[in-house]
Amino acid sequence: MPLDKNQQIDKVVVIKHLRKLYLYNEGKVIKEYDISLGRVSKGHKEYEGDRKTPEGLYCLNDKNHNSGYHKNFGISYPDKKDRAHADSLGKSPGGDIKIHGLRNGFGWIGRLHLLFNWTYGCIALTNEDLDELYVTVKIGTPIEIMP
Repeated sequence: MPLDKNQQIDKVVVIKHLRKLYLYNEGKVIKEYDISLGRVSKGHKEYEGDRKTPEGLYCLNDKNHNSGYHKNFGISYPDKKDRAHADSLGKSPGGDIKIHGLRNGFGWIGRLHLLFNWTYGCIALTNEDLDELYVTVKIGTPIEIMP
């Protein structure tokens, strides 16, 4: 069932082992979506190129409808702790972690991309699902990414 465009969303939760993204309002799940993650699906992102999706509490800090993928939301990774950990490994923490749709021109893949984890650390939805989020989720919304 489509999400009401006037629905208020006050938190986004991703549970990686379930490969699900949940939209919340006042502590209640409003809607859930199937997702794809980084190719290395277990563990917290440690450095650029590890192909892991971060874990922790961040916020959605940007929206972009002119990206190489069908729209995206920026996630505030890396935070201070992420930077310090990557520094301790002598590596860059990376960045550009997004919630995005399919690469432009590949929308025909539809839900097939949900059969496996394929991103470099981002969270991917179908283009249709991302369109729904794009209308209802505001910049500044907290996102919690759990194992």
